[in-house]
Amino acid sequence: MRLRCWLSLLSLLPVTDAIRPSGQDEPIQTFVVPHSHMDVGWVYTIQESMHAYAANVYSSVTEQLSKAEERRFIAVEQEFFRLWWDTVASDAQKRQVRQLVKEGRLEFIIGGQVMHDEAVTDLDDEILQMTEGHGFLYETFGVRPQFSWHVDPFGASATTPVLFALAGFNAHLISRIDYDLKDTMQKQKKLQFVWSGSHSLKDKQQIFTHIMDQFSYCTPSHLPFSSRSGFYWNGVALFPDPPKDGVYPNMSLPVTKETVQAYAKTMVENIKQRATWFRTNHVLWPWGCDKQFYNSSVQFNNMDPLMKYINQNSKEFGVTVQYATLSEYFQAIYQSDLVWEQRESQDFLPYSTESHQAWTGFYASRNILKGVARQASSQLHAAETLFARYRISFPDGPVAKDWALDKLRALRWAVSEVQHHDGITGTESPKVADMYLQHLTQAMMGVEDLISDSFAPLANSDPQVLEQHVIVYNPLAWNITTIINMTVTFPNAAVFDDDGQPVPAQIQQSAQSNTTYDLFMVVELGGLQHRKYLIKLSEKRCSGGSECGRTYKANGVLFERRSVGHWLKTGRRLLPILNDCYKLMFDQDTNLLHSITYLEDKRQVRMTQDFWEYRANGDVKAGPISDNYIFSANGSAVRAYKAVEMEIIPGKIVTEIRQLFYRWDSDEDYAYSITTRVPECLGGRVRCQRLEQTYSLGPLQLNTEVVLRTSSSLHNNRTLYTDDNGYQMMERTYRKFTNNTIARNYFPMVREAYIEDELSRLVLVSDRAHGASSQANGQLEVMLHRRLWNNLTWNLGYNLTLNDSSVATPALWMMLGSVSATSRLHQREAIELQHRPVVIRVSRLPPVVLPPNLHLLSLSIPGWKYSSNHDLHLSRDLHSEPDYDRVLLRLMHLYEEGEEPELSKPVTLNLKDVLQGIGEVKVLEERSLTGTWDIANLQRWKWKTADNLETSENSVQGCGDFNVTISPKEIRTFFVHFASSNF
Repeated sequence: MRLRCWLSLLSLLPVTDAIRPSGQDEPIQTFVVPHSHMDVGWVYTIQESMHAYAANVYSSVTEQLSKAEERRFIAVEQEFFRLWWDTVASDAQKRQVRQLVKEGRLEFIIGGQVMHDEAVTDLDDEILQMTEGHGFLYETFGVRPQFSWHVDPFGASATTPVLFALAGFNAHLISRIDYDLKDTMQKQKKLQFVWSGSHSLKDKQQIFTHIMDQFSYCTPSHLPFSSRSGFYWNGVALFPDPPKDGVYPNMSLPVTKETVQAYAKTMVENIKQRATWFRTNHVLWPWGCDKQFYNSSVQFNNMDPLMKYINQNSKEFGVTVQYATLSEYFQAIYQSDLVWEQRESQDFLPYSTESHQAWTGFYASRNILKGVARQASSQLHAAETLFARYRISFPDGPVAKDWALDKLRALRWAVSEVQHHDGITGTESPKVADMYLQHLTQAMMGVEDLISDSFAPLANSDPQVLEQHVIVYNPLAWNITTIINMTVTFPNAAVFDDDGQPVPAQIQQSAQSNTTYDLFMVVELGGLQHRKYLIKLSEKRCSGGSECGRTYKANGVLFERRSVGHWLKTGRRLLPILNDCYKLMFDQDTNLLHSITYLEDKRQVRMTQDFWEYRANGDVKAGPISDNYIFSANGSAVRAYKAVEMEIIPGKIVTEIRQLFYRWDSDEDYAYSITTRVPECLGGRVRCQRLEQTYSLGPLQLNTEVVLRTSSSLHNNRTLYTDDNGYQMMERTYRKFTNNTIARNYFPMVREAYIEDELSRLVLVSDRAHGASSQANGQLEVMLHRRLWNNLTWNLGYNLTLNDSSVATPALWMMLGSVSATSRLHQREAIELQHRPVVIRVSRLPPVVLPPNLHLLSLSIPGWKYSSNHDLHLSRDLHSEPDYDRVLLRLMHLYEEGEEPELSKPVTLNLKDVLQGIGEVKVLEERSLTGTWDIANLQRWKWKTADNLETSENSVQGCGDFNVTISPKEIRTFFVHFASSNF
């Protein structure tokens, strides 16, 4: 992909003189790493890519590697390999692949389903897609990837290297960082370092990191003696069908006696240039680019004689070349035994390729896709925990385990696939976005079938009163009391729990329809537990007695629409909305929020919330443009509305404020809306700090990027905090630039963002990824939705103009309070938003409850074939049925070291006691993050750093007595085996 991006970058960087590294007389050792970058999506669908070239890559490479022992290849995007293996490869090809893998000549890099994005992906989903890919590779070949190749994600998070270290990786490779920073690091030979990605874990999970130089992952394509595509020789991939004669367009000049010297000179000059940017005498020379090696006989048959020629003249050239896998390159670097600089937990976000090209637009591109992907992930988490519990408790139940695992795997793979760096980012073509959505929704329907078929539906028996039996399941390992909302078609309802006791509830006219009603009900659930509720609906209001329940019927008060042009005097008529945590004041002159007082400290914060729009330029002749990837602010944002209408529905369960924003005073249809729900505490059982907000945005006008702007009296000096993949918070200090300052101060917000001063903190947690910024003191701005069109030839050619006319409906929860109070809450609130209770039908099971600072990250039955003894695993026939008895458990400590006096402490717990609600634990094995390594036998490379001559080894704690201590920000993974009587 993206030659436009790298060409624009190269035009800005100086060309270093082609000289050898100073003080080094031995030849430069060049590691030529053959690879093909195959986007799992982007412009073409997965099936189109498989048909046009991807299947040919593995068929062709397998054949060519088998012909010469010195040849190598790294396989990166594993979804294509798995599809080839399952649907294309012959038995003979599979035997060849097994031999090549055994010999180390075909190497799997990263090993996940995709090369995931790093800015807008969630921790849960990054781990999932790696676990699925690693499980397949370990079961099929017994291999465990140990290196990354993250060459194309648009910026690099500090969480990704932590996860790779936890998975057992020895080194990490990235490429896309800010153009000016890369230039500086190149000149100073600082493109390699040891990264401590987590502030709390410190050196426990350090990992050596290599940043690719200015040429990135593609072989330089410019040849001074040819107008063709450089060192690829096989031409350009063709869609929809490859040519039958094997002759592709734009094939480079072949290597012959007449051309070999010119090729060698060009290649050697490039190698020497790269060598000046690194400390060792080893050069990584990636050979490949997007959609390469589908015709690999042409590539190898030209590179073979070229490399032979260079090696025959190595004294003259000062260079040797060899085919290599990535592990061979990193092994050479490791053996150099140098002391490396250490980088702390800063990330490389946002990412810019030049002064006007800030890649911060994709944080908000395709809001709908981002939302569905997170919903699918949440549904998968709930289904995994349910199936694991069902399988342990009812091993002989009526649900076919093979069928159930197929349904779960379909959703695992759909969620994994969309984490691709041109998937969840929203940077793909419309048909590819539709493909992701189709795969997600179809797999979600399958999991819904699994849930409904697993548990017998409850019958409705009373013909006089319409009854609905509702089962509410809590997918978290915490006790919760919360409010759920259901849409019903009757105006009156009474709710009862499974003991027949009336449940507090509230019913009111829906904001979405005149024919439906919102029913709010209070639910109390243990961890991983469900309860059954009976809802009695009727047309007529109940006349009294126990059958009436405790349902409050709420009615709204509509306030006159207020025009912005008439805001002459404001703040005269303030309307209070109170619960036990807050007093919200709404201004009746504007119909906007005026202030919030958090009552614990009796501290008032002035605050307004409304919508603003950035108007994007769509003409490349008129200046910088915005597109799927890039946000180029064409001036400051403007108010997105001319009038505001408000309705307030006071309630005993929740008070709802509905604000409608109109583009024009006379509009009948609003463009934007905010619905804020203020919960009542109900005796302290429901947390009242959570102000639940949902929005409606669109359809947008063309070339519009809309933001929710929350302006407050906090003195944050434009400093913002956003999360890295939902794992850790990063401080984002406002910076000024010569150009594009607005866009370059946007940051990814995956789960949350907040601003603070010495007294107060304002937190927003989100149900999907957005972009966030603090453009002014006290301001927290969240980009929610984008609709763009431009005439850039690249975008038109690939249909990447993001003409998204959908109506987006994201949700944010807002909290306001002291820094200490919000420190206790914001991580849990973000997880509770992600994993809200779901409605299912099940048999009642005991609760499973963790301490408040631990989160049940995973409880699932992977199905992949693992073994506690790796040597035994390699000797087994791995084609037997899936393993249904091995349960994967992951626990995560939510808090940073020193973040909160009590909750930041290490936690020791007995997992046998914790899991007794599921079954009797007999064996507990601690594993690496994706399960492929026994943690006691995992020995990662120890790299010397300036601070510590050797990085410390991972701490390993025995699990024989089932007692486990989890320290701040640790993620620990276990295989759990329950008593045989359970199976």
